[in-house]
Amino acid sequence: MSKNKLRKIAKLPSIRRMPQYLHIAKRLHKEGQEVVSTTFLAKELGVEPIVARKDLEITNVVGQSGIGYKIIDLIDSVETFLGWNNNSDAFLVGVGAMGSALLKFNGFENYGINILAGFDISHNILGIDINGRKVFHIDSLPNLARRMKVNIGILCVPEENAQEVADMMIRGGIRAIWNFTPTKLTVPDNVVVQREVLASGLAVLSVKLGKLFAEEKESGC
Repeated sequence: MSKNKLRKIAKLPSIRRMPQYLHIAKRLHKEGQEVVSTTFLAKELGVEPIVARKDLEITNVVGQSGIGYKIIDLIDSVETFLGWNNNSDAFLVGVGAMGSALLKFNGFENYGINILAGFDISHNILGIDINGRKVFHIDSLPNLARRMKVNIGILCVPEENAQEVADMMIRGGIRAIWNFTPTKLTVPDNVVVQREVLASGLAVLSVKLGKLFAEEKESGC
């Protein structure tokens, strides 16, 4: 697959729906089901069947007309497309409330990420162990990242420190940054960034809640 095509795919809403397809497929597999139809998947996600079909086309999974997809094949294709069947090591920087919560979460291995350690500057937490992950001083990050060939950095620092820490990650050879700060990072072309804007999710939730209240008011509930 060409680099341009990969970049195009990464911008599509399809990429955000992939974990949902995978979750459904794994649930059905546990229930003993062997095949699943596009129509069923579309209904579960609240999209049109043509949307689900086009989403899954990019994973190269092959379905049977009138039958659907073999669930085992679907799981394998989606995990391969997402890279979740080959865990990548990661370092997390910023062991505050959010960073600590991420370190304590045990489910990242299911999504292809293995957080090896945390980094911070606060002497109160340096050297402590959080869920089996030790916290180091941030100055050691570039050297450790190079030595351990870590490709992913998780950024949970204050906004004003985000670019500086991202630069340290890049000096250490990190190629992908999962950015939990509101800062738009400046990075080289060979480094990818995914920014999680929590306010965007809250905005969607608030609009949906407002719409729900408006509908209830109109119906007299």
